[in-house]
Amino acid sequence: MKTLRLVIHGRVQGVFFRDSMRIEAQRLGVTGWVRNNSDGTVEAAVHGEPAAVDAIMLWARRGPPHAQVTRVEIEPDEGSYTSFEVIG
Repeated sequence: MKTLRLVIHGRVQGVFFRDSMRIEAQRLGVTGWVRNNSDGTVEAAVHGEPAAVDAIMLWARRGPPHAQVTRVEIEPDEGSYTSFEVIG
């Protein structure tokens, strides 16, 4: 299993990013969480089979239709989750 922490920059709040990511994560079988940060970024922890985590990471680089992702910070993380939740 693979776990990553993502911080997504750009126009990513107010564009249905978190719920779209939840839907995509559920489709891929990825668990973890996603939340808005006060600095305008979206942060997520994603956990699952390596191919599924890679797929959600690629999805995060573009996001939902109205998002404008400028960059994604990616780092290894720890944790195991049973579902994918939108926090806050």
